[in-house]
Amino acid sequence: MILPIMSEYWLISAPGDKTCQQTWDTLNNATKSGNLSVNYKFPIPDLKVGTLDQLVGLSDDLGKLDGFVESVTRKVAQYLGEVLEDQRDKLHENLMANNSDLPTYLTRFQWDMAKYPIKQSLRNIADIISKQLGQIDADLKVKSAAYNALKGNLQNLEKKQTGSLLTRNLADLVKKEHFILDSEYLTTLLVIVPKSMFNEWNANYEKITDMIVPRSTQLIHQDNDYGLFTVSLFKKVADEFKLHARERKFVVREFSYNEADLVAGKNEITKLVTDKKKQFGPLVRWLKVNFSECFCAWIHVKALRVFVESVLRYGLPVNFQAVVMVPSRKSIKKLRDVLQQLYAHLDHSAQQHGSNAQDSAELAGLGFGSSEYYPYVFYKINIDMIEKNA
Repeated sequence: MILPIMSEYWLISAPGDKTCQQTWDTLNNATKSGNLSVNYKFPIPDLKVGTLDQLVGLSDDLGKLDGFVESVTRKVAQYLGEVLEDQRDKLHENLMANNSDLPTYLTRFQWDMAKYPIKQSLRNIADIISKQLGQIDADLKVKSAAYNALKGNLQNLEKKQTGSLLTRNLADLVKKEHFILDSEYLTTLLVIVPKSMFNEWNANYEKITDMIVPRSTQLIHQDNDYGLFTVSLFKKVADEFKLHARERKFVVREFSYNEADLVAGKNEITKLVTDKKKQFGPLVRWLKVNFSECFCAWIHVKALRVFVESVLRYGLPVNFQAVVMVPSRKSIKKLRDVLQQLYAHLDHSAQQHGSNAQDSAELAGLGFGSSEYYPYVFYKINIDMIEKNA
Protein backbone atom coordinates (compact mmCIF):
# COMPACT_ATOMS: atom_id res chain seq x y z
CA MET A 1 0.00 0.00 0.00
CA ILE A 2 1.32 3.47 -0.91
CA LEU A 3 1.56 5.70 2.15
CA PRO A 4 -0.47 8.93 1.79
CA ILE A 5 1.72 12.01 1.88
CA MET A 6 0.68 13.56 5.16
CA SER A 7 2.50 15.36 7.92
CA GLU A 8 -0.21 14.71 10.55
CA TYR A 9 -0.66 11.30 12.10
CA TRP A 10 -2.95 10.16 14.89
CA LEU A 11 -1.72 7.73 17.50
CA ILE A 12 -4.64 6.20 19.39
CA SER A 13 -5.33 3.23 21.61
CA ALA A 14 -8.53 1.43 22.44
CA PRO A 15 -9.11 -1.35 24.99
CA GLY A 16 -8.85 -4.89 23.69
CA ASP A 17 -12.06 -6.79 23.10
CA LYS A 18 -11.70 -10.51 23.65
CA THR A 19 -8.49 -10.09 21.70
CA CYS A 20 -6.56 -7.06 20.45
CA GLN A 21 -7.02 -8.39 16.92
CA GLN A 22 -10.78 -7.90 17.30
CA THR A 23 -10.21 -4.28 18.36
CA TRP A 24 -8.02 -3.81 15.29
CA ASP A 25 -10.56 -5.39 12.94
CA THR A 26 -13.43 -3.31 14.35
CA LEU A 27 -11.47 -0.08 13.91
CA ASN A 28 -10.27 -0.99 10.43
CA ASN A 29 -13.74 -1.96 9.22
CA ALA A 30 -15.27 1.25 10.63
CA THR A 31 -12.73 3.53 8.92
CA LYS A 32 -12.42 1.56 5.66
CA SER A 33 -15.77 2.70 4.27
CA GLY A 34 -15.29 6.15 2.82
CA ASN A 35 -11.49 5.80 3.02
CA LEU A 36 -11.43 7.83 6.23
CA SER A 37 -7.93 6.74 7.18
CA VAL A 38 -5.13 4.29 6.53
CA ASN A 39 -4.30 2.40 9.75
CA TYR A 40 -1.18 0.65 11.02
CA LYS A 41 -0.67 -1.40 14.15
CA PHE A 42 1.66 0.35 16.60
CA PRO A 43 3.30 -2.46 18.60
CA ILE A 44 4.22 -1.62 22.19
CA PRO A 45 6.07 -4.33 24.15
CA ASP A 46 5.14 -5.61 27.63
CA LEU A 47 6.54 -2.76 29.69
CA LYS A 48 6.74 -2.78 33.50
CA VAL A 49 3.55 -1.22 34.86
CA GLY A 50 4.57 -0.18 38.41
CA THR A 51 2.02 1.30 40.80
CA LEU A 52 -0.94 3.59 40.07
CA ASP A 53 0.78 6.50 41.87
CA GLN A 54 3.92 6.00 39.77
CA LEU A 55 1.87 5.97 36.57
CA VAL A 56 0.00 9.17 37.43
CA GLY A 57 3.25 10.99 38.27
CA LEU A 58 4.98 9.58 35.20
CA SER A 59 2.10 10.64 32.94
CA ASP A 60 2.70 14.30 33.74
CA ASP A 61 6.49 13.97 33.37
CA LEU A 62 6.15 12.18 30.04
CA GLY A 63 4.10 15.11 28.72
CA LYS A 64 6.98 17.45 29.53
CA LEU A 65 9.54 15.01 28.12
CA ASP A 66 7.50 14.73 24.92
CA GLY A 67 7.65 18.51 24.44
CA PHE A 68 11.39 18.63 25.17
CA VAL A 69 12.29 15.76 22.84
CA GLU A 70 10.17 17.20 20.02
CA SER A 71 11.78 20.64 20.42
CA VAL A 72 15.33 19.18 20.25
CA THR A 73 14.34 17.08 17.22
CA ARG A 74 13.03 20.17 15.42
CA LYS A 75 16.11 22.21 16.40
CA VAL A 76 18.43 19.61 14.88
CA ALA A 77 16.33 19.49 11.68
CA GLN A 78 16.18 23.28 11.44
CA TYR A 79 19.93 23.65 11.93
CA LEU A 80 20.63 20.97 9.31
CA GLY A 81 18.59 23.12 6.90
CA GLU A 82 20.68 26.17 7.79
CA VAL A 83 23.96 24.30 7.32
CA LEU A 84 22.87 22.92 3.92
CA GLU A 85 22.40 26.55 2.71
CA ASP A 86 21.84 26.41 -1.06
CA GLN A 87 21.25 22.64 -0.84
CA ARG A 88 18.36 23.22 1.57
CA ASP A 89 15.93 21.71 -0.92
CA LYS A 90 17.60 18.36 -0.11
CA LEU A 91 16.67 18.65 3.58
CA HIS A 92 13.75 16.21 3.35
CA GLU A 93 15.90 13.42 1.95
CA ASN A 94 18.46 13.98 4.73
CA LEU A 95 15.86 13.66 7.51
CA MET A 96 15.82 9.92 8.10
CA ALA A 97 15.00 7.79 11.14
CA ASN A 98 16.93 4.54 11.49
CA ASN A 99 17.61 4.54 7.71
CA SER A 100 13.91 4.95 6.86
CA ASP A 101 11.91 8.00 5.86
CA LEU A 102 9.86 9.42 8.72
CA PRO A 103 6.41 8.11 7.67
CA THR A 104 7.82 4.59 7.21
CA TYR A 105 9.56 4.62 10.61
CA LEU A 106 6.36 5.74 12.33
CA THR A 107 3.99 3.34 10.56
CA ARG A 108 6.37 0.37 10.92
CA PHE A 109 7.51 1.23 14.41
CA GLN A 110 9.45 -1.40 16.34
CA TRP A 111 10.57 -0.85 19.93
CA ASP A 112 14.40 -0.61 20.21
CA MET A 113 15.13 -3.22 22.87
CA ALA A 114 18.89 -2.51 22.87
CA LYS A 115 18.57 1.22 23.59
CA TYR A 116 15.53 1.07 25.84
CA PRO A 117 15.50 -2.32 27.65
CA ILE A 118 11.98 -3.24 28.70
CA LYS A 119 13.26 -4.92 31.86
CA GLN A 120 13.92 -1.40 33.13
CA SER A 121 11.13 0.53 34.83
CA LEU A 122 9.14 3.07 32.82
CA ARG A 123 10.78 5.86 34.83
CA ASN A 124 14.26 4.56 33.97
CA ILE A 125 13.45 4.37 30.27
CA ALA A 126 12.16 7.95 30.39
CA ASP A 127 15.37 9.01 32.18
CA ILE A 128 17.53 7.29 29.53
CA ILE A 129 15.73 9.29 26.81
CA SER A 130 15.93 12.52 28.81
CA LYS A 131 19.70 12.19 29.33
CA GLN A 132 20.28 11.17 25.72
CA LEU A 133 18.39 14.18 24.34
CA GLY A 134 19.90 16.54 26.91
CA GLN A 135 23.37 15.55 25.67
CA ILE A 136 22.41 16.01 22.02
CA ASP A 137 20.92 19.43 22.84
CA ALA A 138 24.11 20.50 24.65
CA ASP A 139 26.35 19.20 21.84
CA LEU A 140 24.21 21.00 19.24
CA LYS A 141 24.71 24.32 21.05
CA VAL A 142 28.51 23.86 21.07
CA LYS A 143 28.76 22.68 17.46
CA SER A 144 26.38 25.31 16.08
CA ALA A 145 28.14 28.14 17.96
CA ALA A 146 31.55 27.10 16.55
CA TYR A 147 30.28 26.68 12.98
CA ASN A 148 28.24 29.91 13.08
CA ALA A 149 31.29 31.85 14.31
CA LEU A 150 33.39 30.48 11.44
CA LYS A 151 30.64 31.23 8.93
CA GLY A 152 30.17 34.75 10.36
CA ASN A 153 33.90 35.56 10.15
CA LEU A 154 33.99 34.35 6.56
CA GLN A 155 30.89 36.36 5.60
CA ASN A 156 32.37 39.51 7.17
CA LEU A 157 35.61 39.11 5.23
CA GLU A 158 33.73 38.35 2.01
CA LYS A 159 31.58 41.47 2.50
CA LYS A 160 34.74 43.54 2.77
CA GLN A 161 35.84 42.21 -0.62
CA THR A 162 32.77 43.77 -2.23
CA GLY A 163 30.53 46.76 -1.67
CA SER A 164 31.23 50.48 -1.70
CA LEU A 165 34.77 51.86 -2.04
CA LEU A 166 34.06 53.76 1.17
CA THR A 167 34.04 50.55 3.21
CA ARG A 168 35.39 47.61 1.20
CA ASN A 169 38.82 46.09 1.54
CA LEU A 170 41.15 47.84 -0.90
CA ALA A 171 43.97 45.27 -0.75
CA ASP A 172 42.90 43.38 -3.87
CA LEU A 173 42.54 46.62 -5.90
CA VAL A 174 46.01 48.11 -5.41
CA LYS A 175 49.48 47.13 -6.64
CA LYS A 176 52.96 47.87 -5.39
CA GLU A 177 53.66 50.30 -8.25
CA HIS A 178 50.77 52.55 -7.12
CA PHE A 179 52.76 53.60 -4.03
CA ILE A 180 55.93 55.44 -3.12
CA LEU A 181 57.50 53.07 -0.62
CA ASP A 182 60.59 53.32 1.63
CA SER A 183 60.87 57.10 1.25
CA GLU A 184 61.88 59.19 4.23
CA TYR A 185 59.82 62.19 3.11
CA LEU A 186 57.13 61.09 0.63
CA THR A 187 54.02 58.95 1.00
CA THR A 188 51.03 57.90 -1.11
CA LEU A 189 47.43 58.24 0.05
CA LEU A 190 44.29 56.56 -1.31
CA VAL A 191 41.35 58.92 -1.83
CA ILE A 192 37.70 58.04 -2.55
CA VAL A 193 36.14 60.61 -4.89
CA PRO A 194 32.42 60.74 -5.84
CA LYS A 195 31.99 60.10 -9.58
CA SER A 196 30.33 63.47 -10.09
CA MET A 197 33.48 65.18 -8.74
CA PHE A 198 36.19 63.48 -10.85
CA ASN A 199 36.82 66.66 -12.85
CA GLU A 200 37.00 68.78 -9.71
CA TRP A 201 39.49 66.35 -8.17
CA ASN A 202 41.76 66.32 -11.21
CA ALA A 203 41.66 70.11 -11.46
CA ASN A 204 42.20 70.91 -7.77
CA TYR A 205 43.88 68.07 -5.86
CA GLU A 206 47.32 69.75 -6.17
CA LYS A 207 45.91 72.86 -4.44
CA ILE A 208 44.42 71.12 -1.36
CA THR A 209 47.69 71.68 0.55
CA ASP A 210 51.27 72.60 -0.23
CA MET A 211 53.91 69.97 -0.95
CA ILE A 212 51.82 67.70 -3.21
CA VAL A 213 53.70 65.89 -5.98
CA PRO A 214 52.42 67.34 -9.31
CA ARG A 215 50.58 64.98 -11.65
CA SER A 216 50.84 62.18 -9.07
CA THR A 217 47.17 61.19 -9.07
CA GLN A 218 45.98 58.01 -10.74
CA LEU A 219 42.52 56.44 -10.99
CA ILE A 220 42.97 52.82 -9.87
CA HIS A 221 39.38 51.57 -9.68
CA GLN A 222 35.81 52.82 -9.88
CA ASP A 223 32.37 51.46 -9.01
CA ASN A 224 28.91 52.90 -9.70
CA ASP A 225 29.32 55.76 -7.21
CA TYR A 226 33.01 56.40 -6.47
CA GLY A 227 36.53 56.33 -7.86
CA LEU A 228 39.69 55.24 -6.04
CA PHE A 229 42.55 57.70 -6.68
CA THR A 230 46.15 57.83 -5.48
CA VAL A 231 47.96 61.04 -4.60
CA SER A 232 51.61 61.42 -3.48
CA LEU A 233 52.74 64.15 -1.09
CA PHE A 234 55.17 64.93 1.70
CA LYS A 235 54.47 63.00 4.89
CA LYS A 236 54.45 66.10 7.03
CA VAL A 237 51.36 67.54 5.26
CA ALA A 238 49.42 64.25 5.20
CA ASP A 239 47.18 65.11 8.18
CA GLU A 240 46.47 68.58 6.83
CA PHE A 241 45.63 67.08 3.43
CA LYS A 242 43.17 64.61 5.02
CA LEU A 243 41.39 67.44 6.84
CA HIS A 244 41.04 69.72 3.81
CA ALA A 245 40.14 66.82 1.51
CA ARG A 246 37.23 65.90 3.81
CA GLU A 247 35.98 69.51 3.60
CA ARG A 248 35.79 69.07 -0.18
CA LYS A 249 33.97 65.68 0.16
CA PHE A 250 37.05 63.64 -0.76
CA VAL A 251 37.55 60.75 1.67
CA VAL A 252 41.07 59.54 2.46
CA ARG A 253 41.05 55.82 3.31
CA GLU A 254 43.54 54.68 5.93
CA PHE A 255 45.79 52.23 4.12
CA SER A 256 49.39 51.15 4.46
CA TYR A 257 50.82 49.00 1.69
CA ASN A 258 52.44 45.94 3.23
CA GLU A 259 52.85 42.84 1.10
CA ALA A 260 53.03 40.50 4.09
CA ASP A 261 49.71 41.86 5.45
CA LEU A 262 48.05 41.57 2.04
CA VAL A 263 49.13 37.96 1.66
CA ALA A 264 48.01 37.24 5.24
CA GLY A 265 44.57 38.76 4.50
CA LYS A 266 44.13 36.60 1.39
CA ASN A 267 45.40 33.58 3.30
CA GLU A 268 42.86 34.22 6.07
CA ILE A 269 39.94 34.03 3.65
CA THR A 270 41.40 30.92 2.01
CA LYS A 271 41.88 29.35 5.45
CA LEU A 272 38.31 30.15 6.53
CA VAL A 273 36.88 28.77 3.28
CA THR A 274 38.96 25.61 3.75
CA ASP A 275 37.98 25.29 7.43
CA LYS A 276 34.29 25.69 6.56
CA LYS A 277 34.54 22.97 3.89
CA LYS A 278 36.37 20.68 6.33
CA GLN A 279 33.72 21.17 9.02
CA PHE A 280 30.71 20.96 6.68
CA GLY A 281 30.84 17.19 5.97
CA PRO A 282 31.33 15.98 9.57
CA LEU A 283 28.73 18.48 10.87
CA VAL A 284 26.10 17.35 8.34
CA ARG A 285 26.82 13.72 9.24
CA TRP A 286 26.51 14.47 12.96
CA LEU A 287 23.22 16.31 12.41
CA LYS A 288 21.78 13.48 10.29
CA VAL A 289 22.78 10.80 12.81
CA ASN A 290 21.46 12.77 15.77
CA PHE A 291 18.27 13.79 14.02
CA SER A 292 17.61 10.07 13.62
CA GLU A 293 18.40 9.50 17.31
CA CYS A 294 16.07 12.33 18.34
CA PHE A 295 13.17 11.33 16.10
CA CYS A 296 13.36 7.67 17.16
CA ALA A 297 13.50 8.72 20.83
CA TRP A 298 10.47 11.00 20.26
CA ILE A 299 8.34 8.16 18.89
CA HIS A 300 9.45 5.96 21.82
CA VAL A 301 8.22 8.70 24.18
CA LYS A 302 4.88 8.63 22.33
CA ALA A 303 4.80 4.85 22.84
CA LEU A 304 5.48 5.32 26.58
CA ARG A 305 2.68 7.88 26.80
CA VAL A 306 0.21 5.61 25.01
CA PHE A 307 1.12 2.72 27.32
CA VAL A 308 0.82 4.76 30.52
CA GLU A 309 -2.46 6.47 29.54
CA SER A 310 -3.96 3.20 28.30
CA VAL A 311 -3.24 1.47 31.62
CA LEU A 312 -4.59 4.46 33.57
CA ARG A 313 -7.76 4.60 31.50
CA TYR A 314 -8.48 0.95 30.72
CA GLY A 315 -7.01 -0.68 33.83
CA LEU A 316 -5.24 -4.00 34.36
CA PRO A 317 -4.42 -6.49 33.06
CA VAL A 318 -2.80 -4.61 30.19
CA ASN A 319 -5.06 -5.11 27.18
CA PHE A 320 -5.24 -2.46 24.48
CA GLN A 321 -4.48 -1.99 20.80
CA ALA A 322 -2.38 1.01 19.75
CA VAL A 323 -2.84 2.25 16.19
CA VAL A 324 -1.20 4.85 13.94
CA MET A 325 -3.87 6.44 11.77
CA VAL A 326 -3.19 8.49 8.65
CA PRO A 327 -6.40 10.52 8.35
CA SER A 328 -7.69 11.58 4.97
CA ARG A 329 -7.50 15.40 4.88
CA LYS A 330 -11.05 15.74 3.61
CA SER A 331 -12.57 13.36 6.14
CA ILE A 332 -11.11 14.40 9.49
CA LYS A 333 -14.44 15.47 11.01
CA LYS A 334 -16.18 12.33 9.80
CA LEU A 335 -13.33 10.19 11.16
CA ARG A 336 -13.72 11.87 14.56
CA ASP A 337 -17.43 11.08 14.52
CA VAL A 338 -16.79 7.42 13.66
CA LEU A 339 -14.24 7.08 16.48
CA GLN A 340 -16.66 8.79 18.87
CA GLN A 341 -19.38 6.28 17.98
CA LEU A 342 -16.97 3.36 18.37
CA TYR A 343 -15.59 4.40 21.75
CA ALA A 344 -18.20 6.67 23.38
CA HIS A 345 -19.03 3.82 25.80
CA LEU A 346 -15.55 4.21 27.31
CA ASP A 347 -16.74 7.40 28.99
CA HIS A 348 -18.58 5.18 31.49
CA SER A 349 -15.24 4.84 33.26
CA ALA A 350 -15.48 8.55 34.00
CA GLN A 351 -18.96 8.12 35.43
CA GLN A 352 -17.74 5.43 37.81
CA HIS A 353 -15.51 8.03 39.38
CA GLY A 354 -18.46 10.39 39.59
CA SER A 355 -16.71 12.89 37.33
CA ASN A 356 -17.09 14.38 33.90
CA ALA A 357 -14.88 13.87 30.85
CA GLN A 358 -12.49 16.66 31.77
CA ASP A 359 -12.01 15.22 35.27
CA SER A 360 -11.34 11.85 33.68
CA ALA A 361 -8.58 13.38 31.57
CA GLU A 362 -7.03 14.89 34.67
CA LEU A 363 -7.38 11.63 36.59
CA ALA A 364 -5.43 9.89 33.84
CA GLY A 365 -2.76 12.53 34.12
CA LEU A 366 -3.44 13.85 30.63
CA GLY A 367 -3.54 17.48 31.66
CA PHE A 368 -5.82 18.27 28.70
CA GLY A 369 -8.82 20.59 28.80
CA SER A 370 -12.19 19.16 27.75
CA SER A 371 -11.73 20.39 24.16
CA GLU A 372 -8.74 18.02 23.81
CA TYR A 373 -10.35 15.05 25.53
CA TYR A 374 -11.56 11.96 23.67
CA PRO A 375 -12.91 8.74 25.17
CA TYR A 376 -9.93 6.90 23.64
CA VAL A 377 -6.23 7.66 24.17
CA PHE A 378 -5.20 10.11 21.47
CA TYR A 379 -1.97 11.89 20.43
CA LYS A 380 -1.37 13.90 17.31
CA ILE A 381 2.08 13.59 15.69
CA ASN A 382 3.22 16.20 13.16
CA ILE A 383 6.29 14.83 11.38
CA ASP A 384 6.82 17.83 9.08
CA MET A 385 10.20 18.99 10.41
CA ILE A 386 10.71 21.87 7.95
CA GLU A 387 9.80 25.33 9.19
CA LYS A 388 7.25 26.90 6.84
CA ASN A 389 8.79 30.37 7.20
CA ALA A 390 12.38 29.21 6.83
